[in-house]
Amino acid sequence: MKATQQLHNLGQSLWLDNITRDLLNSGTLKHYVDDLSVTGLTSNPTIFDHAIKNSSAYDAGILEDLAKGKSGEGLFFDLALDDLTRAADLFRPIYNRTNGVDGWVSLEVSPLLAHNTPGTVAAAKDLFARAGRPNLFIKIPGTKEGLPAIEEAIFAGISINVTLLFSLEQFAAAAEAYLRGIERRIVAGLNPQVGSVASVFVSRWDVAVTDKVPEALHNRLGIAISNRIYKAYVDLLGNPRSQRIYNAGARPQRLLWASTGTKDPKASDTLYVKALAAPFTVNTMPEITLKALAEHGDVGPIMAEGGGDCEKVLAQFAQAGVDVNTLASRLQDEGAKSFVKSLNDLLAVITSKSKALKKDTGSGSSIK
Repeated sequence: MKATQQLHNLGQSLWLDNITRDLLNSGTLKHYVDDLSVTGLTSNPTIFDHAIKNSSAYDAGILEDLAKGKSGEGLFFDLALDDLTRAADLFRPIYNRTNGVDGWVSLEVSPLLAHNTPGTVAAAKDLFARAGRPNLFIKIPGTKEGLPAIEEAIFAGISINVTLLFSLEQFAAAAEAYLRGIERRIVAGLNPQVGSVASVFVSRWDVAVTDKVPEALHNRLGIAISNRIYKAYVDLLGNPRSQRIYNAGARPQRLLWASTGTKDPKASDTLYVKALAAPFTVNTMPEITLKALAEHGDVGPIMAEGGGDCEKVLAQFAQAGVDVNTLASRLQDEGAKSFVKSLNDLLAVITSKSKALKKDTGSGSSIK
């Protein structure tokens, strides 16, 4: 039995952290679903930047939108929605079979809105309505301005993937926003079953401190932070406030491990997958990590509900001069800025391709 199937049987959902039109057209995504136990996927501006930049599969769609007078972000979201609605349809049987627990895809609001609460709410409503799929998450970053937007979106019945979470405090704030949104729906007499996941980024912690701590601490910070958060997650699932909303028909906001590809070439390519194996969680991993897990990975013991030795490890990082709270804020801010850069790069690619395609079409070339 492949390790991917073992992890699925353990109770963890394996999602692909990638989407391209070529993955859809070639049948590769379906292969991952059928043979590697993939039950969902996530996307972000960086993923779409790479997808559109490195493929001609989007050319016809770009031309079609150009003919409608579209450009920039509007054109990009048309392309993204085309891909993600197809993927959502592929995962729809899983969504139906699991009563909405699994089988999700995710689309992020414009990263330019990371610090714009009303703009984020409006964009989330627009994208969710345009997608017209019950198994599509709208991704909103868990920034200071994103948190009230998350609450409002949940209250409006929009399924949300809270992204760019790093620390326990950021995770707790995202959980609070979700709970408030659901509690408001219950008070208003609305159906409280609105899907959500909280995405905790892992490997970026280790990249940030590699040159600042002794070698013995390399590749241990992300896992220690994750264990701290997992303990809080387990406690949250069982506390009276959560149980009250479950009793009213709500679903738990699931914990999702993101950024789980190994960045250190000296470390195991399945380092974070093995360390973060836990039931009722999601691990969204890049293709290279998914394939490595299927080919030669194995699943060891599951995460300790009590956090294991995470506090001891984190104390060692504190002694080495790492302030995790300050670093968490920096990582979230850098993450938001990196998505803005990816969007700007993507829009430049679309502009360049648009000019080239219009030129080719004008000279009699055909796009297929």
